[in-house]
Formats: sequence, C-alpha cells, structure tokens
Amino acid sequence: MTQVLPSTHGHDVVQIGSEAVPSVSIIIANYNAAEYLPLAVKSALRQTFSDIEVVIVDDVSTDDSVAVSETLMSDPRVRLLRQERNAGPGAARNRGFAAARGDWIAVLDSDDLMHPRRIELLLREAKVSGADIVADDLLVFYQDGEHSPHSFLRRSRHRGGGKITLADYFWAARLYSPTPQLGFLKPMFRTQALRRNGLNYDEGLLIGEDADLIMRSLAEGLSYHLSSLPTYLYRKHKASISHRLEVRHVAALQMAVDRLAPPSGGKKLARAMRAYRRSLVEARAYGEAVDALKARDIFGAARALAAAPTASRLMGLPVSARLERLFMRAKPAFEAADGQKPAMVIVSRQRLVGATNGSSAYLLGLCKSLSRAGYTLHLIQPSPAVFGRWPVLRMRAEMAVFARHHLRGASRLGNVLICTNPAVWLQATREVGARALRRAGLPSAFLSAVRAPYAIAAPWTAADLIFTARHSPQGAAAVLADYAFQTEVLPYVIGAGTSAVVMHDLFSARQQQFADRAAADATTTLERAEEIALLRMADFVLAIQKDEANAVAEDVRPSVTLVIPMGVKVRDRPQPGTGRQVLFVGSNAAPNVIGLTWFLAEVMPLVRRAMPEAELVVAGSVARAFDSAPPSVRFLGVVDSLEPIYASAAVVISPLTVGSGLKIKLVEAMAQGKAIVATSVTLQGFDPEVTRGAVICVDDAEAYATAVLDLLASPQAREGLGANALRLAADQFGEAAASAPLVEALRRLHLATDQ
Repeated sequence: MTQVLPSTHGHDVVQIGSEAVPSVSIIIANYNAAEYLPLAVKSALRQTFSDIEVVIVDDVSTDDSVAVSETLMSDPRVRLLRQERNAGPGAARNRGFAAARGDWIAVLDSDDLMHPRRIELLLREAKVSGADIVADDLLVFYQDGEHSPHSFLRRSRHRGGGKITLADYFWAARLYSPTPQLGFLKPMFRTQALRRNGLNYDEGLLIGEDADLIMRSLAEGLSYHLSSLPTYLYRKHKASISHRLEVRHVAALQMAVDRLAPPSGGKKLARAMRAYRRSLVEARAYGEAVDALKARDIFGAARALAAAPTASRLMGLPVSARLERLFMRAKPAFEAADGQKPAMVIVSRQRLVGATNGSSAYLLGLCKSLSRAGYTLHLIQPSPAVFGRWPVLRMRAEMAVFARHHLRGASRLGNVLICTNPAVWLQATREVGARALRRAGLPSAFLSAVRAPYAIAAPWTAADLIFTARHSPQGAAAVLADYAFQTEVLPYVIGAGTSAVVMHDLFSARQQQFADRAAADATTTLERAEEIALLRMADFVLAIQKDEANAVAEDVRPSVTLVIPMGVKVRDRPQPGTGRQVLFVGSNAAPNVIGLTWFLAEVMPLVRRAMPEAELVVAGSVARAFDSAPPSVRFLGVVDSLEPIYASAAVVISPLTVGSGLKIKLVEAMAQGKAIVATSVTLQGFDPEVTRGAVICVDDAEAYATAVLDLLASPQAREGLGANALRLAADQFGEAAASAPLVEALRRLHLATDQ
C-alpha cells in the first residue's frame, strides 16, 4: 500500500474546530526533560491545525523544567500543571486528561516531536474512519546519531495503516515479539469516548501503560484507526533505551490483563489473548532466570525456566541484541573534508542537473554564495519523480557545489544519475518512438506517454520522508527547502538549527493569472491560506523580489521574510551582437510557452514583413512545447552553454504575458550586457524608474515589433541599452550582494546560539 502525505493544496483540506474553545488538547507529561521540552512544545504550537491547547504536566522535575515551561507559557495556548508528588507518566497524563478542554486529546512525550501537519492529518483520519482513537507511525531517530532513522512499523503487518481490532492489538502487544508493539505509538483520543466509559491510565503501571489503556478502550467498544505516515518523531537517547523490563513490571501487566473484562470476539480474539498472556508468562520466567544468573544462582534460573519451558528461547536475546547493535546499519558519515564547516541541507524535488532553467539557476546561485560563506552543502532529492519521463540525468559542472547528493531511486555512474525504475525507462522508450513518428509525419498519439507529474508539488510518501531523515546530516546548521511544497519535509532533517524556504513564485497569485488563459499552468494551484501555511513551517522565507516579499511578510509571522534577488556574474562590457538575430531563452514552463506563442503569432510576422532576414533563435527546453519550428525560427533546445549564443544575438526578447516572481532569464540577459525588449509582466518586481533606459518595455504587438526592428537596425542603440542593463545588474544582482541578507541572518543566528 502506497503511503502518501495528502497534499495541503486542493479541495480535500479538512477544517475542524473553532478558535473560541480548543478542539484538540495536546498533553505533555514531563519529568526532567528541560533539555528537550522547548522543541517538543514548539512542534505542537506550529501545527497547521492551530485550534489547540498544550497542557504540560510536570511530575516534580528536579531540573529546570518548571522554569522552561513558564517561559513557554508566553504563548496563551500553553498551560502548566504541577504534580504534588512524583507519580509516574500515567498519573501525569491522567491529570492532563482531566484538565483537557478539547474534543480530542493527543499524547506527546516531552522529548519527542510532531510534524506540523500531524494533528490536521489525524483529524482527517478520524473524520474519514469515524474512529474514537487514531494514531500514526513513528519516525524513530537517535539522539547521538549513531544509527539511521527509520519507520517504527517497517516490519509490522500494520505498516499500511487501517483499522486495529482488539485481537490485532493483543497479537502486536506480545512481549519480546519480533514485530513492533503498537503500544509504543502515541494515540489521539476522542475525549467524550474516554469520559463516557471512565477510561484513563492505570497509574500502577510504569511500563506498558499506553498499551493497557488501548486494550481497555477497545474492550469497551471504542474503535481504533491507524495512519501509515510517520508524522510522530520518536527520539531515542540513553535514558529511553536503557530501561530494562523488570519482573515487577511484567507482574503488573499480568494483573492488569487479569482485571480486563472478558470481551466477546470469537476464536480469533481468544487466540490473541492467550498468545499475549503466554508472552507475559514467558517474559516473567525469562526475567526471573536473568536475575538468578546475575546472582550466580544457576539452580534458581533453571527453576524459573522449568516453570515456563518456552521461555528458554528468550535466553539468546542479550546476544542477539548485542549483535543487532553491532550490525545495525550505521548512519552514513557526512562530515566535510575539513570537518569544521557547518552543514546545510538543501531539499529539492525539481529536475536539478545544473543552471538549465530559471529556478535551477537561482537555487544554484544561492548555494554557490552559501558555499563561499563557509557551509558544506548536502542536496537531498527524496522523490524518484524528479526523473520525470527521462531515466538519465547528466550532472553539469555547477552541481559540484554540493558535497553530497542523494536522489532516491537513482544509481550514480560518474556525473550521471540513472533511474532504477523500469517504468520510467518504458515511458522514455515510448516517447522517443512517438517523436520519431511525429518527425516522419505518422500518427504517434498511441505511443505518447502520459505527462509526468509535477514532482515539486507531489504529495509526500512515507518513503520520501524516511529517505530525507536517513540521508540528512543530523544536527545540520540549517535546512533550505526549494519551493514552499518542500517545507513539509523540514522536520525530517533531524536537529537542524534553523530552516528557510525559497518561494521562487507566489503560487496563489499565479492561479488568477492563468484562469482566463487557453493554456493552463503546468504546475499546480494553491490557495493563499494553504501557501501561507506551508511558508510558515520555515523560520525564514526567501522571496526573489520585494513585491512578493511584501505580499506575504505579515501573514507568515513569526517567520522572517528576506528579499534574496538573483545573483549573477556581470560581464565587463555590453555585447551588442551582430546580424539580425533575435534570442529567446526559456524552459518548458507555462509562462514561457504562452509568451513565446504570443510572440510567434502576433509579433514575429510583423518583424519578418519589415525585415525578412530577421531570425528568431530559441534556446532551452521550451522547444518541447512546439511540434515544429515556424519559418525563420530555429529551436536549439537545451545547450551546454548560453555564453556564445548571448554574444552573437542582437536582441534578447522576454514577451511574457503571465507569471510571477523575478524573471531570472531577464536578469541573466542584463548581466550579459544585452539589449532587451520585455513586457510589463516580465518587469514585475522592478521599479519602473530603475529599469527605464536599461530595458525597453512594451505590451502591444505592433509596438513590440517596432522596438525589436529599431534595435536590429542600430548597433549603437543596442550598445547603449546593454551598458545601462549591465549597470543595473551590477548594482542589484551581483553574486555576493544578492545573498548577503541570508548569509548575515544565519551568521547572527549562529552567534546568538553560541552565546
């Protein structure tokens, strides 16, 4: 069963609750976890479903937990309850349960974390299933980084989620079973279902109290549904892995199950209960035998095992546990060569092979500046959808900025990444055949492959999330999400000091622009509220131009918005070019396709009528959107270098009629010292007074053709316009100056953290 994190964008977003009274109470039982508590509470407060309260119940901690909790109460959604005596986690949770005001009660341990969408997704699971109890898989990570993070249910038959019956739970609760125990999961309960049946934690249990509550709840008729997604982040550290199951703990569990009213459920339930009880007997005998051996009482150990002979199979557990620790796959080493540079993780799902399009060029330019500032960069691409329909990706020289590059579903051969999914190879073969038939003038529709999904905005799968956690350096200085859609994976870069997101575009603004266009936007639609929720998951929001920064700055608080324009290398002198060549550069994105289509239909005929020798050269993957080249038009496709093409062109055009963000190819053309004719859409984000004299701006087809013709006829005009464009590019888009705000913000943050 495919495990997918449902998209936040679209009609399926669930709205539950009101702001007047919290709908969900998150209960945190705390004992001496001051070190971890702030992060746990922060993860609760940053939920996309914000109609919550956080109730911290302190179990008479002897560290700074109370002072830390009081500081966290600066958020009015946080409450602190203090126990009068240390009574264990069950008693602390019961105190929180009694004080909860929400319709639902969620449990969060004080040293763990939650994904920002966890509550939203659990509520959705409850709404769809009608369950009284909902839980999710755990992403288990290790505080010391000694082992790789992993899914808790990876070896369980319940890893695909679904309904959990009492029989299922008894089978999964067997002690020392090779399969994961569901009692480790952290459920969310329907409050009224608990109170109606008088259900709470057995305060006499120090081990297994969670499983006991679920068993009694299921026996009372409550329903339980499990989500397959690992949206609860379970921290393992020395205190959490050294707790040995003692004989007294097993004895308490035996008493608890004996008190359980015999539920009716047929033979399957009866067998499961017998198996669970048998595991308790075996565990108790095993514990007594181990205690006897430690006391050098061999006969006592033999008596314990004689009382439950099947327990003898457990005697090999200490050895197997030791071997598992020795041979468990260790987390890969991620240290930079000098071992001193701070690590930064870049999470991207765009087809990133080099500066082959505007968004790639912008991201790589930013990464280049971060590398110069002293960061070691790790590129994580957790989705095989990056390949699209082509199974081979050749990395260009500029990809060397990354010290590590991990792409899920890929094998590496030198600078080439090869897809390991046979389906992608089949799609590529079909597409090659379809192109050959089209060139021959033959029918090709039967071979054409379905358009590849827009990987950047695809729903996250559990495999994507776990891949990110496994391959990210734990405790990285920062993590950078490439596009808002990637912020959902930020919590899986375990221990990152801070986080940032590159907007690239304001997607909610694009939607209206494309609404009346014949050609639909090839990316995705995103409502403003959903986009803001995604952006707010990061500490810093990086906008490419001021208008878009201003459009979100207030709504994304407390996240900080920074303007990080495109950084480019500026030439020394203008390049007026020669001949009658007009150049368009662009990727196969909807704004480029629409703009070029308009130019070919409305402007180019006027240019050719006045100057028949004029030629339009088109560079970039935008050529894929056109079956053939019209007269006097030459499609180059993706080229290794644009430098010679820019040098020879007389005029560069950017005839965009829709789109958002700063148009990166415009900035590149200015840095090349070219004469440019653009539209007002292309110049969005620029101050008109600044661009006057550096770029010609026209929106009417006839005026556009006239501007192109005038420049083609005058090398002097091209040189003057190119010189002004160079000055503008040097002033606003120099490589070092462009990324300076982010580098400075990170530097100040690290200084504050060190202090």
